[in-house]
Formats: sequence, C-alpha cells, structure tokens
Amino acid sequence: MMGAAGASKDETYVDDVFSATLYEANGSSSARTITNGIDLAGEGGLVWTKGRNLSDRHALVDNERGLRYHLASNETDGQRDRQWFNSFNSNGYTFSTNDTELNYSDKDYVSWTFRKAPGFFDVVTYTGNGSAGRTVAHNLGSAPGMILVKANEIDEAWVVYHRSQGATKMAAINSTTEFQTNSSRWNDTAPTSTVFTVGNDVSTNGNGVAYVAYIFAHDDAQFGTGGNESIIKCGTYNGNNGTQNIDVGFEPQFFMVKNTTSAANWVVVDIMRGAADNDTNQAFLYANTNDIETFPLRAYATSNGIGYRTESSNEINSNGQTYIYMAIRRPNKPPEAGTDVFHAYYGTPGSNHIITTGFPLDMQIAKEASSTNAHRLFTRNLGLNTWKTTSNYTKSLQPAGTDESQIGNLTKSVYNTSFSTASAWANNLMIFQSFKRAPGFMDVVNYVGNGSTQTLNHNLTVVPEMMWVKKWDAAGNRWQIYMAPQGINKYSPGFATDPFYSTSARWGNTTPTSTQFTIGNDSDLNNSGSKYVNFLFGSLPGISKIGTYSGTGSAINVDCGFTAGARFIMIKRTDIETQGSTPGRTDWYVWDYARGIVSGNDPYYQLSRNWAQTTNTDYIDPLNAGFTVNTSGGGINVSGGTYVFFAIA
Repeated sequence: MMGAAGASKDETYVDDVFSATLYEANGSSSARTITNGIDLAGEGGLVWTKGRNLSDRHALVDNERGLRYHLASNETDGQRDRQWFNSFNSNGYTFSTNDTELNYSDKDYVSWTFRKAPGFFDVVTYTGNGSAGRTVAHNLGSAPGMILVKANEIDEAWVVYHRSQGATKMAAINSTTEFQTNSSRWNDTAPTSTVFTVGNDVSTNGNGVAYVAYIFAHDDAQFGTGGNESIIKCGTYNGNNGTQNIDVGFEPQFFMVKNTTSAANWVVVDIMRGAADNDTNQAFLYANTNDIETFPLRAYATSNGIGYRTESSNEINSNGQTYIYMAIRRPNKPPEAGTDVFHAYYGTPGSNHIITTGFPLDMQIAKEASSTNAHRLFTRNLGLNTWKTTSNYTKSLQPAGTDESQIGNLTKSVYNTSFSTASAWANNLMIFQSFKRAPGFMDVVNYVGNGSTQTLNHNLTVVPEMMWVKKWDAAGNRWQIYMAPQGINKYSPGFATDPFYSTSARWGNTTPTSTQFTIGNDSDLNNSGSKYVNFLFGSLPGISKIGTYSGTGSAINVDCGFTAGARFIMIKRTDIETQGSTPGRTDWYVWDYARGIVSGNDPYYQLSRNWAQTTNTDYIDPLNAGFTVNTSGGGINVSGGTYVFFAIA
C-alpha cells in the first residue's frame, strides 16, 4: 500500500515532526501517554502545552534541559523543577501529574510538539560567557527563521529573533512589546546555517548563565513526497483593516502572529482548535498570557496561507501595522491504507463514550439509523473544532436537504484520533462515518462566491473525480455534485433522486486539475458574497476508487484495485430519475463495514433521504478487489442503467 500511495520510507513529512494534539484531562496522577506519532525518544524536541479553558501558565519541556524542567512562554521566571514528564517516546510522550498545567480534571488541553529535524526545528543549550560576539552552534542546516532564547535558571525575559526584523531588533514572547532595536541581544549579526550569534546582555549571554534556544527554520524545501516541500515559513505582511490572504506557499495547520510596530499579544492558532473559515468559531491563545482560549478570531487557514475576512484587530490585521508570522504546513503524509482515512461506527454509544477513529476527524456523516431525523454532515472547516467539553455547539449541513443549521448537544468532544458522544445521540442507534483529509483521497476548500467564473486552489494533489459543493452561510441552496465520469457539462442537484443534468454554468466548462477547480457563475455555487464549502475526492490506488459501471441484471464484480475489499460503498444511478413505478431507485445508496458488507443482508441508508436505514436486502456482496453488485441489486443493477460509485478500501 505504501508503494501504491506513492510514499517512501526515506521521505520526511510534516506529520513526522510536528503535531497539534488535543486531549481532555483525567485528573489522575497516574502515568498518561499522549500518542501523536512524533519520535521524541530517538530525535528529541519540544513539547509546549496550554490549558484551553483554564487560566494557567504555558508549559514548555524539552530533552536538552531535561524532562523534569518546565519553562513558561508567558513568564520571565526561570525554569521550575516539576518532575512531571516520565519520558519522551517513539510516538509521543508520557507524564504523571494532576497539576493544572497538564492534567486538571475535565479540562481541555492543546499540546504542540516540535521534533528536532534539519530544515524544521532544533533545541540547543549553552552557557553564556558575557562577551559580545559569542557564537552558538546549531544543527538546523539552514539559516533560522525565528529563534527563542531563555535564561533557564534566572528571572529574565525571553528574547526573540525573526528573520524579517533582522539581527538589530528583538522582542520578548512573554510581552506585548513591539520589536525594538537592540545590539546587545544578537550582536547585530544574522544567524547562519550552523551558528547564531549573541551579544553581551544577560538575557542571551550572561557570564556563567545557562540558556536554551528554540530554533525554527524558514522555507527549507527538503520534505514531503519527492523531498522538495517546505513545511515551515517565517515571514511578514502588512495589515489592511479588512480582507486579505497572506500567501505562505502552503495550507498551514499552525501559525503564530505578532504585531512588530506596536504593542500586541502573540496570537497562536491551529486547525485542531479551529483555523476554519467560519467567521465565528476560530479559537486562539496568546503565547504571552495565561488566558483561556478565546473566540472569535477572523483568521483562518486557506489553501495557500493565512486568510482574514473583514478583520481590523491590532493583533493581526490593523491598517498600517507590520506583522510577523511563523507558519507550519498542514499534515500531508500519503495514507498507506483505507483505515488511515476512513472509519465507521455502528451502535448505541451512550453518553460521553469515546469512539476512536485513529486519525484527526476532518469530515463526518452522522445518521440515526432507525430514525427519520436528518443526516448531519460536519467538517472541521465549518467549526467542527467547537465540539469540545466547553461548548457542545457546532455547524452542520444536511445531505438530504437545502438547509444549513446550527445545532447543539450532539457530540461532546473531538480529539486527534477520537470523538465522544453527548446526550442527544447517546441512547440512539447511530451511524458515524468519519473521513480524513489526505493527498489523493480528500480535500476540503472554503470559498466566497463572486458571481463570475472563478478558479480556486485545492490541495488534493490529484485531479478531483468527485466534488460536493454547498452554500453554508444561509439555507435554501441544494448541493451541487460533480462526478468525473459524467464530465464537466453534467451535475447532480444535491444528494437527491434527480439524474445528472446538463449544465453550462456549474463548472465553468473547465476540467479540474491537480491543483485547481473552476466554479461557474450559477448562483447555487457562486452567488456573489455567499460562502461555500467544496469536498473534493480522488481515486487513490489501493485506498479509494471513483468509477462507473453498467447494470446487467446479473451479478457484477466491480474491480476497485483493492486487496481486501471495500469498507465503504456509495452508488448512484445517473441516467434516469425514477424506475418504473418504484420510487427511490435512483437514490444515493450507502453501505459500510461497521453495519456489514457480507454475503447476506447488508444494511444501507440513502444519503438522498432522511429515511431510516434498510436492513433486509442483499444488494451487494464482498469482493477482495472491490465489491459485487448482486442480481437482486434493485436500484443499483437494472439492465441498461448507468451507475457511478465511490468506494474506500
């Protein structure tokens, strides 16, 4: 599967060196392991933790000073001997404490892990000698973009270098103070790929004083598939009091912003807590305060950078002000198996039940199996991040309808590899189908309509073969569905029983590419000023398949190129709207492994209707290469019918 997905064991991805991890405290002092896939045991690095709904200090722990010692980015204090961390592990870390900084009962936390890696991040310690021009060696392998230095054992401010400000200026991450000219911190000497230079000030080079330096790279293109991607950028931009997009060259999962020309907080945003284009649910923390997580901040991750919509905050986008940023690329490691990108749950979960997906949840379809209540489709890009213990409130879309709605009390929390249920669905028989964004498999893009044909960027990395588009800032518009087998001159008006209709305005008569898609001037998907979300899917060898087949009335083996069969199947007839006198025969039928893709009856639901699932039919059977459509396939195997399908291994 690794070969099929195009990855190489020698390639390093941002997934291997950085993680924004969410967890809920259990209040126990027993050993607790946070698994985030980062090899801290073999490589070393930094773990930076902050309580999201708790007014307490930041906690920074690294392997160079020793795991027992904590620094706080919001304080000038020297390190504290906490002895909380047990170990840095090959896939995360372990701690033992019920202290408020890491594990206070029922509180939410975010942990940012930075692994040492040339071209990304390094940690070094040194002892000052009090002489200007002292050089300190590092292993970054490229000129640093940003450096944070702190005296370990004495009360001194942090000192920050940023490449855009140069070595003649400095700021303190524990303070709101703007960047100021100062020759005694960096000795007016720019860092190189092997050393950085400090002056004779006690904050960076006091005689006999111990220091730690956290060193961040800038635009070192040695990561990802092919080893030619940058995963971290340290840049600058000018505020404009309104809408703008700061192009950093990739979609970020984490960014830190600071006003350099006037006093302002250090703003920290990540996609796990909410860097979505929602205008209301973006969560942010301040690196320089102990404040709880705050809403809203109109800063969000775009397909190529940091976006602002009608934002004039002095902290991030005030007109005439200059800002610096440090941005880290979104996870983009190719999946090795279908289990890396798709998970299904079927059962009665109970309240606060933890359901493990094994991956960050980027999109989910939820359905009460025995009820006629509407399906709900959630995505992190529209505020799925607000599923957390302090707010059971999030935005959802209805696949079988035109509505966009705000609903609460559905899911309690979403973490990196799991979610938990709340009271509304706790005692119902539930279907949860969870999806992860991944190269070649799925991407999610938000955009604003302009009333004219427009071309937009995406990060699917392959040509999309299926797109689901929906207006999300108001009700009344149907989904607009593109399927490559139907071509750019066809669309389906929502997850409905309609066939695919001819169109000249939906897709701008332009076939999507591996980096862009085009939206025409139809108001259903490009009304001026309206907000839309586009879910893009591709065929990834061994992982997913979008295709077509012709009905025969006899059993059909659909070869998807899989090795262990399909775990998710969606089928839709494309050539007619109804079949004889039987209604519902051109619905979007959906099966999954949790409810059973077996040789007997296979429960399915119709994405196009709010009906309860059907459990007494045997329309499909398992097949190692994909799936089999039975002779008794009803609406999915009529002789002469044309069908499209989406399958996941």
